[in-house]
Amino acid sequence: MRGADSPLTRGGRRTILRHIPNHSDPVELASIFRALGDPTRLAVIERLGIGPAAATELARPFHMALPSFMQHLGVLEAAGIVTSHKSGRTRTYQLGTAALGTATTWLTDHPNHWHRRLDQLDRFLAAPIPPTNP
Repeated sequence: MRGADSPLTRGGRRTILRHIPNHSDPVELASIFRALGDPTRLAVIERLGIGPAAATELARPFHMALPSFMQHLGVLEAAGIVTSHKSGRTRTYQLGTAALGTATTWLTDHPNHWHRRLDQLDRFLAAPIPPTNP
């Protein structure tokens, strides 16, 4: 058994937990990834990558009723992936960069953090165990 003063156990459980990356609210991240998890919404995001578009233009390639399609846009907007503005009777959508930036940052940093932590664990487990006096 490792000593009570090892890097993994020093300070108890809090020492380990305070090193978990905290880039943003987990609920926000879950909302972003849930919104990205649908093929229709992904296609909308790809289309908006070209530039802003009216809701009816975005809906045209999909074989669904406009109210059903508008629910997809609502999910994207609630997650902050798209923004919209209304001019007269036309609602125009465009990509919102903050949410996609949040997801990109999390995806980029998350594996790097855990690779470093696992490397530390490997070194810790490979270190010789000091002898104990009976």
